[in-house]
Amino acid sequence: MSKKTSKNRPVANLNKIIGSWFLQHVQAFLSSLGQLYKNPMNALLTTFVIGISLALPAGFYSFLENARRVTSNWDTTSHISLFLKTDIDDQRAQALADELKNHADIKTVEVIDREAALLEYKQNSGFAAALDALEHNPLPPVIIVQPKIESISSMNNERLLKALRALPEVDSGQFDRQWAQRLHRIIEVFQRFIMIVAALLSIAVILVIGNTIRLAIHNRRQEIEINKLFGATDAFIQRPFLYSGLLHGIGGSLIAWLLLETAVLLLNGPVVRLTDLYGSNFSLVALNFREIISLLLLGAGLGLAGSWFSVKRHLRAIDLI
Repeated sequence: MSKKTSKNRPVANLNKIIGSWFLQHVQAFLSSLGQLYKNPMNALLTTFVIGISLALPAGFYSFLENARRVTSNWDTTSHISLFLKTDIDDQRAQALADELKNHADIKTVEVIDREAALLEYKQNSGFAAALDALEHNPLPPVIIVQPKIESISSMNNERLLKALRALPEVDSGQFDRQWAQRLHRIIEVFQRFIMIVAALLSIAVILVIGNTIRLAIHNRRQEIEINKLFGATDAFIQRPFLYSGLLHGIGGSLIAWLLLETAVLLLNGPVVRLTDLYGSNFSLVALNFREIISLLLLGAGLGLAGSWFSVKRHLRAIDLI
């Protein structure tokens, strides 16, 4: 019987330790909630400041994701127009197009003969009468080259364009969607800008929470001194402050999400009406579930970081001799 008791004793001690640890954290959590309840206005203002600070980079991120949705299919419409020399007939243009179909970086090739090019130009230019007065067709054959997606998304497009321009039959060539690639580069710059803004605002959130915890420690200095006189450890004292920072961070993340949802709701109507004019069914999309969880984890992490740095620094000032 004594052997069974000795075997069960470590398990019972471990359960007791875990239960005591869990109870201490519950007490610290409830204590931090009580402190927030005692000063609701200060807690609310601090949480709103954190929420606005987190809403700015989250809003930029949402704007960037919507911009990517708009431009995601533009690469598929990018093509190279090759204007052949005037002495190249339609048969030689078709033969050249058949040769280009075997190129590794080319997806499709289309030939626009002289008559089709002239007809299209008459329809779109408004100079049909002037063109009819000409004795011969001045327009050369045109070859439309559709590069592969991997070529468009890399720097291979410039090399491909240079190689096509060097063909003896080609008079000139141009990439008809270079503006789309420039826009992609602008989006990359804007993405880097968002990262910098997010880093700066994250530091601001840490400083706001740190200052809030500093004031809380100052207001509860006598309570902390009494706890230390009765043998309370630093870990026991700092737990409520850490939970307070955690709650501020999570609350700020929730406010940032609500602000972002409100902004999307207000802007979605005008955006839909604008895109309808261009024959598109595009509408704004807010953060998805994974991104919302990431925002909450970011706020919680910043709250813990700000409260931890502040607690570690200011508890050292309360040194009982």
